Amino acid sequence: MEVESYKSVIDFFLGLGAPVLLPLILFFLALVFRAKPGKAFRSSLMFGVGFIGLNLVIGLLMNQIGPVSKGLVERFGLQLDIIDVGWPAAASIAFGSKISTLIIPAGIILNLVLLFTRITKTINIDIWNFWHFAFVGGIVQWATGNIFYGLVSALLFAAAMLFIADWTAPAVQQAMELPGISIPHGFSAAPVPFAIIINKIIDMIPVLRDIEGDPDTIKKKFGLMGEPLIMGFVIGLVISSIAYMGMGSWTDWLGKILLSSVSLGAVMVLMPRMVALLMEGLIPLSEAAREFLQKHAKDREIYIGLDSAVIVGHPTAIATGLVMVPITILLAIILPGNKVIPFGDLAVLPFLVCMIIPIVKANVFRSVIVSTVFMIPSIYIMNYLAEATTAAAVSAKFALPKDANLITSICDGGNWISALFLWSTNAFWLVNGLIALVIVVAWVAFKKNQDWWNKIAGYNA
Repeated sequence: MEVESYKSVIDFFLGLGAPVLLPLILFFLALVFRAKPGKAFRSSLMFGVGFIGLNLVIGLLMNQIGPVSKGLVERFGLQLDIIDVGWPAAASIAFGSKISTLIIPAGIILNLVLLFTRITKTINIDIWNFWHFAFVGGIVQWATGNIFYGLVSALLFAAAMLFIADWTAPAVQQAMELPGISIPHGFSAAPVPFAIIINKIIDMIPVLRDIEGDPDTIKKKFGLMGEPLIMGFVIGLVISSIAYMGMGSWTDWLGKILLSSVSLGAVMVLMPRMVALLMEGLIPLSEAAREFLQKHAKDREIYIGLDSAVIVGHPTAIATGLVMVPITILLAIILPGNKVIPFGDLAVLPFLVCMIIPIVKANVFRSVIVSTVFMIPSIYIMNYLAEATTAAAVSAKFALPKDANLITSICDGGNWISALFLWSTNAFWLVNGLIALVIVVAWVAFKKNQDWWNKIAGYNA
């Protein structure tokens, strides 16, 4: 197959988007596991319905958070130089890079090799989110001028995410009630090591360590005020009031405040229900995989690697994400030397915090502390990666926003893993060799004492 024809096929499947691509993969995977075709079709289609519903709810969140964020930026008079263009732009940049056509087949082969050699338990079917790996490959290729170097870094990133997916799977499955699922997501997995450390530090601080803030406790203590619907409404009321109050006529700003408040309350209610539809589609596949493996692989455990969208519906993730919007903007104002306007990616903050939830036992208070501490270096990383992100965008023929000299994103543009691989280009083989060694050592240690690793990630045996 000619290179252009091959690229056209890849572009076609990627153009389908996750709501179509993932159900297709699930359907064929279910057939491999000997599920009945009719049942496999229905369950895959139901997963697609759930994913589309989830995207609609996330779209509702973004439609409200975007204007609120703009209002907050105007309220605080931010005049900064680097624009946060958001993850859709970062994904477009990644898939527009030359590395994107290589990372998908190479990533699948790597995953299969690690799976068949029993190193990993995760089958990463979330092909759409290979763009995170392509983004890293693209900025490394820009820095080195070598596409092979970019591919090496991208595959090391993919391997690291498979390790984190295996490590956190029991805790994620327990906390989110998602049996057989793991999350090899390049953005959501990034805070995990830091969250474990910060959570342990909180455990050593009197008073702070005793504050209980999980949704059930909040509901018991505050009654009606502790329900997800009311929590979302109140959080929306507070942040939208800061953004809109006094801006224009009172009918204008009051209407915006009320719409944002009700909409964010709706997000808190609707998102978990969309995740329930996803699970309705996943359970038949999980059962088929379990039966197949019991018969052919001596009860070997296999995880289905999915987009972190399936876990952002947890009330703690949504509540923390909403609270982090004004906190992130405040950090951008007060941090010395910062030149980034956080804007385009503020709506994806629930994705940043969702894998922190098992570690902090769904404690909203701890989740906000961990996320705030993690956001401080993330903002500086956004500054550091801006030049590389902008250069990769220009190379991918991405249209920069008007009057924008430099662009970035909270998502991969603020990801410490992306920064690590860009920094590695100063001594490519030495640093990437050390990264590979760390991954190998971590995996060996994990295999020897999985119970301990699972426990520190939030799993209760």
